[in-house]
Amino acid sequence: MGGQVVGRCIDSISSKTMVEPSKVDWSFTYTRSSSTAMSEHSSSNMSSSHWMSPVPRDWWVEDICGLDVELYWRLMVAVKAKGMPQEQIGESLRVYTLRWLPGVSKEQQLLLDGGVRMGNGGGGGFSTDHAETATKHRELLETIVSLLPSEKGSSSCSFLLKLLKAATILSASPTAKMELVRRIGLQLEDASLRDLLIPSLSYSSDSLYDVDLVQHIVEQYLASEKSPTTSPSNNGGAWRSQSMDRHRSQSIENFNFSERSSFTGHSSQLKVAKLIDSYLAEIARDTNLPLSKFVQLAESVPDFARPVHDKLYHAIDMYLQVQFFFCTLVPPNHHACFELSQNPFSRKHQPEFFFHTP
Repeated sequence: MGGQVVGRCIDSISSKTMVEPSKVDWSFTYTRSSSTAMSEHSSSNMSSSHWMSPVPRDWWVEDICGLDVELYWRLMVAVKAKGMPQEQIGESLRVYTLRWLPGVSKEQQLLLDGGVRMGNGGGGGFSTDHAETATKHRELLETIVSLLPSEKGSSSCSFLLKLLKAATILSASPTAKMELVRRIGLQLEDASLRDLLIPSLSYSSDSLYDVDLVQHIVEQYLASEKSPTTSPSNNGGAWRSQSMDRHRSQSIENFNFSERSSFTGHSSQLKVAKLIDSYLAEIARDTNLPLSKFVQLAESVPDFARPVHDKLYHAIDMYLQVQFFFCTLVPPNHHACFELSQNPFSRKHQPEFFFHTP
């Protein structure tokens, strides 16, 4: 009997979410600073005692945030079945996540809630005090991932990357993580460097950042952009152009900008290339970053997406400086010292040192 009552309530609520905003008798409780209501409001016309604000299309989003995760899941399934626009579904998921998983945008808080200890090579575990909280947060996150709308752009790339970072910290299921990787890959051009810096918590790696996860994202992106001129391959070096020599001496100052006409159809790839090169420069500061991972990620970017290589040179230069400084402080058997021991500073502007031609 109780189940039938809950089912009827869910059906009623889902039906009300479909009501046209013009027919909603709505008192203003909207708290999202980016909301339609706030953007449409003019403070000069607002009375101090009374404000009739326009009703936004997602007026119902905050009202259902008080539901527990099981009821929220059932309601969202019903709302999606009634044909709710996917961008509103995505906004509802974002608001609900921020309500119940506020640490999704605060990495350190998630680490504490998950009972993960930092500063021990990515190791750590769930403490007794935090195990229950971590389990609840993990289940909530996996529920949110299962509800994500299929339409590209219905959830922002920044939100998806924050979910992926949380999934890594909370040890979410591989299925949930790979689904997020796939979705992020579809809109990687909208990502920011900050969101892409996902911490590595692997027991088997001392690296600061999860470079493997970013590599998977790039592979998903390349697969989604697959064309006769950009065909993804499992070979990390397959994306290199045979015309690398033609670009070695180019810089921002001497690049022939008339060549840009050949890249007009690849604006997305150009943005992703800049993002990845910036990411490479950032992770290059990590003394524990293996050379093989640095090279593999750099080579994942198709050559036509790098009309100039200045940012890549900067990342390589940063990596060499960090590794050689570190090699002066540790025994010479460090993973990168041997590979970089033949005075590469005299060749640091020669890409073939990193990208060997077969």
